[in-house]
Amino acid sequence: MTRSEFENRKNNLEKEYNEFIRRSNKMLPSKNGLYNLYEHEALTRDHVPLTWRYDFNFDDNPFLLERIGMNAVFNSAAIKFGDRYVLIPRVEGNDRKSFFAVAESSNGVDNFKFHEKPILLPQTDQPDVNVYDMRVTEHEDGYIYGVFCTERKDTSSGPADTSSAVAQAGIIRTKDLLEWERLPDLKTPSPQQRNVVLFPEFVDGKYAFYTRPQDGFISAGSGGGIGWGLTKDITQAVIDSEVIVDDRLYHTIKESKNGLGPAPIKTEKGWLQLAHGVRNTAAGLRYVLYCFMTSLDEPWKVIHKPAGHLMAPKGKERVGDVSNVLFSNGWIADDNGDLFIYYASSDTRLHVASTTLEKMIDYVVNTPEDGLKSNESVKHHLKLIEKNQGL
Repeated sequence: MTRSEFENRKNNLEKEYNEFIRRSNKMLPSKNGLYNLYEHEALTRDHVPLTWRYDFNFDDNPFLLERIGMNAVFNSAAIKFGDRYVLIPRVEGNDRKSFFAVAESSNGVDNFKFHEKPILLPQTDQPDVNVYDMRVTEHEDGYIYGVFCTERKDTSSGPADTSSAVAQAGIIRTKDLLEWERLPDLKTPSPQQRNVVLFPEFVDGKYAFYTRPQDGFISAGSGGGIGWGLTKDITQAVIDSEVIVDDRLYHTIKESKNGLGPAPIKTEKGWLQLAHGVRNTAAGLRYVLYCFMTSLDEPWKVIHKPAGHLMAPKGKERVGDVSNVLFSNGWIADDNGDLFIYYASSDTRLHVASTTLEKMIDYVVNTPEDGLKSNESVKHHLKLIEKNQGL
């Protein structure tokens, strides 16, 4: 390739990339009246800046090859920072290593643009092997906290075992989304932790966390369920005991495991919660999203829990690196009541759905609970049918 050809290819890459990240994202008609989906994904691997992937030095890369490939952009934290909608997704390279990066948009649905560089996490005395699935919480103490899964090799396994791992909750904090301070990992009675979320307010003068205790890296074992625990000091966070807020249940969308998504949203009716539920099928694990509400005064107590899922993978969402999965760890509630839910499909790409807090509260408060038996489900249908017949 000549230098001229190199420059032409570089210009074409930049032109195509800029057109791609600037495309508008059309809202699609709602099929259930509760939320709207959009024509395009919010973030994909193609949104990753070219300078993270290509060496644009002709002498070092005369064929203009992609030097560092990107596999996926998914599972994203979300926060409104000033007038900007900010996402902190899990970015995964072709080397299977995940990291965090910040992307911003002016409207929350399209034109998301990554910051110039990804986040280089400070390390503890036990370096992370892999990091992913951050939740951000704007806490009343003045900091923005990021709680994420830090994965390390299980050193108790034999040398021939190259897949056993230990998951724990890493903690960082910032005030500007630019400089991040690393705190020691959260310590709990559980052997492993995933899907840990910091509650945004003090509870009895302490920091509160939603947890997900589990015995193994993948299997919940005797653990599982969404937990709750308190710690006095966020800089040396230790939870001595956990209570279960929302448990796993037989023959439901969360019979295998469940975990909280983003930090809850405070409403006049209670704390609005978004979570994922997992069940096993002949085709493997199936992840869906569901909602519930906890008490304003006792945010570890569930007061409303609509039956079934809020969202489940459909169409192309079912296909990807880990198929048949929806996962969310970020949403943004605007002051005007609009709500943006950022959800990933099949560990590959990030989508956005929009609704309002008013609709979500109506859904959570007024949808019947799971009767846990087929006969009870039919009774719910009959009650609704008879009500409509009487109109």
